[in-house]
Amino acid sequence: MDCRNKIRELRASTGMNRREFCDYFQIPYRTVTDWELDNRHAPEYVLRLLEYYIRHEELCRKTDKEK
Repeated sequence: MDCRNKIRELRASTGMNRREFCDYFQIPYRTVTDWELDNRHAPEYVLRLLEYYIRHEELCRKTDKEK
């Protein structure tokens, strides 16, 4: 999966908008915007760390099936 789709997927899984996501993870808004617009690419390790943190800190939104 490319950076653009992965970062969007991770952000969507938290239910946060871009501003909330940036504030929570202390990533500059412009950086995440550039990642999502495919103007820049996040390093693979950053994507893996974000995914790990979101899963282990239980930031993923609960789906209707899980409630």
